[in-house]
Amino acid sequence: MFKTKFIATISLLIFFLTFTSLIKNKTRILEKKIINLNLKILAKQNDTNEAQLDFYYLTSPAEIEKKLNIINYENYSPISYSKIYLNISDFTKIQNKISTNQNSDEKKTKTK
Repeated sequence: MFKTKFIATISLLIFFLTFTSLIKNKTRILEKKIINLNLKILAKQNDTNEAQLDFYYLTSPAEIEKKLNIINYENYSPISYSKIYLNISDFTKIQNKISTNQNSDEKKTKTK
């Protein structure tokens, strides 16, 4: 009776020791992956912040005026308002209209 309780206790102890070590190793691997992903996220955020800063600097009126002075006003032609798209859906709608018009023109020329 004493031997079976002792063997059961030792086997249960060994099982829990191996089980906890396996879980601990898996959690350490997950923590390393999380840390690496957080570092990548921080790097991407820094890149976007730098890109925003560059954009704000390059599109400031003073910088645009400097660039216009460099290239002379004669070479400058402003974009008409109709070519400025407020969002991507407007752009894709117009592109689809243009492509369908071109396709219909191609069909007309082929049938003639």
